[in-house]
Amino acid sequence: MIDLHTHTTFSDGELIPAELIRRAKVAGYKALAITDHADVSNMGLIIENVRRLTDSYAHFFDIEVIAGVELTHVPPALIAEFARMARQAGAQIVVVHGETIVEPVERGTNLAAIEAGVDVLAHPGLLSEVEARLAAERGVALEITTRRGHSYGNGNVAALARAAGARIVIDNDAHAPDDLVSREMRCRIGLGAGLTQVEIDQAEANAWAIVERCRGRR
Repeated sequence: MIDLHTHTTFSDGELIPAELIRRAKVAGYKALAITDHADVSNMGLIIENVRRLTDSYAHFFDIEVIAGVELTHVPPALIAEFARMARQAGAQIVVVHGETIVEPVERGTNLAAIEAGVDVLAHPGLLSEVEARLAAERGVALEITTRRGHSYGNGNVAALARAAGARIVIDNDAHAPDDLVSREMRCRIGLGAGLTQVEIDQAEANAWAIVERCRGRR
């Protein structure tokens, strides 16, 4: 298993990075991206400190760890600029907090993130057909989430991604130990969103392709 969207005490998660990594390893994950909520005020702090771990001793955990951020509630007009800033600061993966139905994310965020070419658009429950098609063109992965609340829009995301030929990934958006769900639960949530088992397997392959791309950003 692989998870490209997790949080630590650097934002609103419950665990420091080392404990999150260890718990993910024990839960059966082979790769993990740490993507704490960020804007321009804390981006440098997050990336610098997570990179300190990934660059020095993450290999002791026997799980691949990727340093990144989740740009969250950033004005759409600034998303492309902030994504560039994150990469320049050393982020290997850039996720954007999409337009979910349970938070007041500004309209236009999904489109701006896709136009910026970020790696993953997280829980974009209010996704449109136009945005799904553009995500397919730009190679931006659309997230099916296991997280309560955000998952309410999974069916819409799955249907539009399939119609547009956009890439899907399945992530936990983990904030606490119990959020690191099992492979069985990930599959059940994917099936509940309307994905086939073949599409669920492809979602994991899509995530590994993103990891491979991230390896070139060290």
